[in-house]
Amino acid sequence: MNRIERRFATLKAAGRTGLIPFVTAGDPSPDHVVPLLHGLVAAGADLIELGVPFSDPMADGPVIQHASERALAHGVGLSNVLAWVAAFRETDAETPIVLMGYLNPVEMYGYAAFAEDAIEAGVDGILMVDCPLEESHVLDALRKAGLDQILLASPTTAESRLARLCEAASGFLYYVSFAGITGAAQLSTANIAERVADIRSRAKAPVAVGFGVRDAASARAIGEFADAVVIGSALVDRLAGAGSAEEAVGRAREFLAPIRAALDAR
Repeated sequence: MNRIERRFATLKAAGRTGLIPFVTAGDPSPDHVVPLLHGLVAAGADLIELGVPFSDPMADGPVIQHASERALAHGVGLSNVLAWVAAFRETDAETPIVLMGYLNPVEMYGYAAFAEDAIEAGVDGILMVDCPLEESHVLDALRKAGLDQILLASPTTAESRLARLCEAASGFLYYVSFAGITGAAQLSTANIAERVADIRSRAKAPVAVGFGVRDAASARAIGEFADAVVIGSALVDRLAGAGSAEEAVGRAREFLAPIRAALDAR
């Protein structure tokens, strides 16, 4: 079992819902990244989704777009992200890390080279927003190296395609709670509970739900039927402008503490 499988097995055995916070690597500052990752774990993160800054993040709303812009202004690239994961791994060998981003930086890096360096750094999975299942052969080198490709499903996914996603899922299957961009305030759990339950009954991996999760109440509602909850834009917004690593960690802990408590109170 890899780190992602072990973590979800542990969560299932304990009857707990996983918490997966998303942060953009290099925002608010490159100096904050490694302390922030450790801070997220201390605040109750079970897995971490680390965003790779990109100039055209098509799936992301304004909050994460601006975070990417700030990180790029600091000169953050894929090599920096891998170095930060490696530094995190020096003292945390267990918390799974998934890199979320877009194909262009990986293609520029070189698929085989990235696969080797990502595994060496301690990355566990990759979520390439613009690499659908139908084009996933371009990531063969990454999967062969041992990285899980996290696949996306949504309310508009056709039944025939959803069946293929459930069959191919590894690590976890990411269910986008509504058709739209990250951070939008359109979450309605009544509309997705039945669909997520159906997907969980068929998928070969756990199901995490994200997009629109903003606070303890929405996280707890999602936690009633999902294996894990992903929370990104609201956290990234809270971190924006933190002047030190200590301040960023403090903001993250303050934000995540009630969410972790709400999930554990189920």
